[in-house]
Amino acid sequence: MALKLRTGDHIGIVGGGPAGSFAALHLVAEARRAHIELKIDIFEPRDFTHPGPAGCNRCAGILSSRLLRGLGTLDLELPTDVIQAEIHAYAVHLGTELFRLEQPDPQRRIVSVYRGGGPRLHEAPPCASFDAFLLNQAISRGAGLLRQRVRDITMAERPVIHTREGAYAVDLLVMATGVNSHAPLSPAFHYQSPKTAVMAQDEFLLPEHWPHDQVGSFFDDFPGLTFGAIIPKGRYVNVSLLGEGLRLDAIEAFAERHDLTLSLESTSGSLCGCTPRIAVGMGHDFWGDRWVAVGDAAVTRLYKDGIGSAYHTSGYAMRTAVRHGISHHDFGRGYVPYCRKVQRDNRYGHLLFRMWHLTTLTPFLRRAWGNAIRTESALPFSKKMHVRILWGMLTGDEAYRNLFWLLMTPGSILSLLKGLNHPWKNHYADPYRTDL
Repeated sequence: MALKLRTGDHIGIVGGGPAGSFAALHLVAEARRAHIELKIDIFEPRDFTHPGPAGCNRCAGILSSRLLRGLGTLDLELPTDVIQAEIHAYAVHLGTELFRLEQPDPQRRIVSVYRGGGPRLHEAPPCASFDAFLLNQAISRGAGLLRQRVRDITMAERPVIHTREGAYAVDLLVMATGVNSHAPLSPAFHYQSPKTAVMAQDEFLLPEHWPHDQVGSFFDDFPGLTFGAIIPKGRYVNVSLLGEGLRLDAIEAFAERHDLTLSLESTSGSLCGCTPRIAVGMGHDFWGDRWVAVGDAAVTRLYKDGIGSAYHTSGYAMRTAVRHGISHHDFGRGYVPYCRKVQRDNRYGHLLFRMWHLTTLTPFLRRAWGNAIRTESALPFSKKMHVRILWGMLTGDEAYRNLFWLLMTPGSILSLLKGLNHPWKNHYADPYRTDL
């Protein structure tokens, strides 16, 4: 017998972050098109308006242009108070050298947001929260919110969600728990979460001269560092580091390493601080009869645009559920191929970041890249190959596969070879200049 959603069916979404909220929003839209009425409940105990880690999903909080376009397909408009900064440039630091990447295309908008209510030691009223905005939109369109922590999920004839307050049998279970909490699925589901890496994050007051629209990106031989970023957010900057085996004092050591201590010591210490995990692989057995995982719990873009991945994975999963069915077979045909496509694209991402790491450690390659980017500064967007490659890697705004093959084109390689024939001149020594 085919498993189909019908009017009156109960959907339980475990997790009220972006993946869970997007799942509810997609379900509401798809159910309306299919002329069925569903009972949708989101299980989420946290209050995303609360400052600090208690109300935050622990993320650098940059929204890509592809995610912003996705909001429009759900008739969502990002409130101005949620936007902490419009990002128009990235300042790429390579050791003592620096160059500024201007936004290659005005249509590719990038913004920073807070996932919760702002830093833990934030003295003013809480900042507007992106996650709270999404959750409120899901509720306003018909989803219910149960402020209950899920302890266990078992499988009988249907999935059963267990909380301290009771047990809820649902016709479809959507697991949107991410990777920073234990997946409450019983062993009967055979679910295995994705491989993860560790980030270190903290907040500081915005240095007086730091541009409000510029992200600082750092690649060097800092022990264990893959990349670091300084992201403006209203009155503050977010410092995010990704790497393997980062020290407990990684934030402080990173700031000192890059002469940021003086810029950041206007604070009496860190304002927040956390060490979240991010998914760097795909989960196993993340779908089955009457259940499916979305967002980080299934798969996400490598290093970048996790919120965009939450939007897309939940969209594919919920369209499959309403249009085709909720069996293991249905999800395997309508949803899982997209997840595997993301995972294949991430392999190109791994190649790009390894190649870029080699570039940062090799002076003549740094010279080639720097000169190529400066040469492109006066060219139209369509010809800014190396700016586009780095911008896409830093923002997650374009498929890694596209960026990799762009790097492999004869024109790109020729441009790098020409860059080797010019002396390296560090025109951008001052990271606070905005007139570059």
